[in-house]
Amino acid sequence: MAKPDMNYTSIKFDASGPVAVLSMARPGKLNALTPDMADEMRHALAHTEEARSVLIRGEGRAFCSGADLAAIVGEGDPGEGAYRSLVDHYNPLVMDIADHRLPIVAEVMGAAAGIGCSIALACDFCVAGQSAYFLQAFVNIGLVPDGGASWILPRLIGKARAAEMLMLGEKVHGRRAAEWGLIHRCVEDHIVANEARALASRLAAGPTVALGLMKANLSSALHHSYGTAMDREAQAQREAAGTDDAQEGIGAFLSKRAPHFKGK
Repeated sequence: MAKPDMNYTSIKFDASGPVAVLSMARPGKLNALTPDMADEMRHALAHTEEARSVLIRGEGRAFCSGADLAAIVGEGDPGEGAYRSLVDHYNPLVMDIADHRLPIVAEVMGAAAGIGCSIALACDFCVAGQSAYFLQAFVNIGLVPDGGASWILPRLIGKARAAEMLMLGEKVHGRRAAEWGLIHRCVEDHIVANEARALASRLAAGPTVALGLMKANLSSALHHSYGTAMDREAQAQREAAGTDDAQEGIGAFLSKRAPHFKGK
C-alpha cells in the first residue's frame, strides 16, 4: 500500500493507482474525527500526484460519526477547544476536499454525522447505501452545526429542508437524501463499495484537467454572478483547450471513436 512519508495512525491511504483511496480508520469509534485525524487526511490529499480521482470512505459500520468530542474538549475551555479544532483542523480539511484539483467521491455507509456529513457533502459525488444516514445532531447537545453545513445545505436542498436538518436534528436516510438532491445516488447496501469505486474509476479515466476546471467553476458560480460565471468558463475553456486530452477528445470525436484520456 503506497503512502507518503507520514506515520498514519487514524487513516489508511493508497495512492498507488489512478484512484487514490483514503479510508478513515477508527472503526471502533465509528471513525469519529480528531484534529490529528483531520491533519492526516489533509496530508494524504496533498499527496495524490499520480492519482486522477480520490475515493473517501470509512472502515467499519460508519462513514464518520462526527467530531470526537473528548479529543476536542480535553481539560481546557470547551468553547476555545471547539473553535481551535474547527479553525485549525476541520475547516481546512473540508476546504481541501472542496478545492482539490481531482474529482472526489464519498462512499457512505452508516452514519455521516456532524463534521462527517460536511466531509461527505464537500465531495463532488456522494454514493450512499439505503441504510446510510446524514445527520446534523448539534441541536440535541446544545451546539451549532459547523464544517460549512449552514452554507452548503441550503444550496443543495433549500432553506426549509436545511432548517429541518439543522434545527430538528433528525436523520436523513440514503433514499430520502437522494430524493432531496442532497447526494448523487443511493444504492443497496451490498453494492455501495462497488458503485462508488466504479464512479471514481470512471472519473479517473476522464480529462483530469478539464474536470478540475469544472470543479473550480462550480464552486465559483455559487458566489458570483451569471456574467462572472461565463467569464470564468471562457478562461477555463482556453486552458482546457490547450491540453493533450482536449486534442485527443476532439480527434476522437471527429474520427468517431472513443477517446483515451491521460489526464494531461
